[in-house]
Amino acid sequence: MFIRVPSLSLGLVLLLGCSPAPKEAEKTASPLVKPIGTTVEIKAPLGLPPVPIPEDNPPTAETIALGRKLYYDGRLSIDQSISCATCHHPDHGFSDGKSVSDGVKGGRGKRNAPVVMNAAYYALQFWDGRAPSLEKQAEGPVANPIEMGMTHEGVVERIIADAPYKAEFDKAFGPGPVTYEKVAKAIASFERTIISGNSPFDRYQYGGDKKAMSAAAIRGLEVFRNPAKGNCATCHTIGEKYALFTDNKFHNLGVGMNAKGELSDLGRFDQTKNDADRGAFKTPSLRNVALSAPYMHDGSHKTLKEVVDFYIGGGNSNEHLDKEIKTLKLSKQQRDELVTFMEALTGVIPPGIDDPNTKKAEAR
Repeated sequence: MFIRVPSLSLGLVLLLGCSPAPKEAEKTASPLVKPIGTTVEIKAPLGLPPVPIPEDNPPTAETIALGRKLYYDGRLSIDQSISCATCHHPDHGFSDGKSVSDGVKGGRGKRNAPVVMNAAYYALQFWDGRAPSLEKQAEGPVANPIEMGMTHEGVVERIIADAPYKAEFDKAFGPGPVTYEKVAKAIASFERTIISGNSPFDRYQYGGDKKAMSAAAIRGLEVFRNPAKGNCATCHTIGEKYALFTDNKFHNLGVGMNAKGELSDLGRFDQTKNDADRGAFKTPSLRNVALSAPYMHDGSHKTLKEVVDFYIGGGNSNEHLDKEIKTLKLSKQQRDELVTFMEALTGVIPPGIDDPNTKKAEAR
């Protein structure tokens, strides 16, 4: 079902002091830089559509393997303590299990770490949609002083100081200078393989297996889809052939109100300056949602039950509250069944996406 990408050989020296660092980073490459080698197919699992692939970054075995290595490499942060996986780890559904993430030098973010699983299907990245692609998303956290506190030039310097690492870039992109554009493209190609479907829901809904979900989960699905009950599918969409469980839009739920009843984070508004976007945040996919607590953009809801109860109450009233948010009348049984249904959205985790340095990965 999923592509199998061979692990990179990690029998190389990771200590930066083993070869002299260059005096300055190499120049930024042409935006026309493109991977070399044979393009591989990323096969979507049951319940998901084909993975969107940009023309200038087709996935290859070499770029995916390189991106996997970079994703788990702490050298992308200033003190080498934080990698992409620190905040987006497979053990936490590709989040980090915290309300907000810890960064370098005691820094703390202000938003919950977005889930990377199935992020390939988002039209825009980050809670506020400020990145138009996975490639652009891979640029932000590295240079954020609160998150990884590094510079793109500094990352390049560390890579080209390690000859075997540099050789892997040549293998993936052809001979030439290492640039952060290549780093971002490799990470993005790896992240496009972090997709999960074939859940009990998918087997029930799209695979014809009417025993794949429990009776309680099936009743929860009906609550989820019914506009007069849960009304959840309005934003967490379910299609005839596949389900992304996101409308790829931004909504104000009233999450994050301060003691004065004001929005503490303006969300999408900071990017668009459109007054209607005040307090609006991207609809996250609900796939594998049971693995990625806590929830909401500020991590304020610790359990799925808390999330359901929040919606039952109609969110938090504010001037820009989304028109679809309204008080719901659900019994305790219906609430419990709604949670049971969301737990049935936990899909199959593809191989070859964990840390290539671990014994688990080496044993495969």
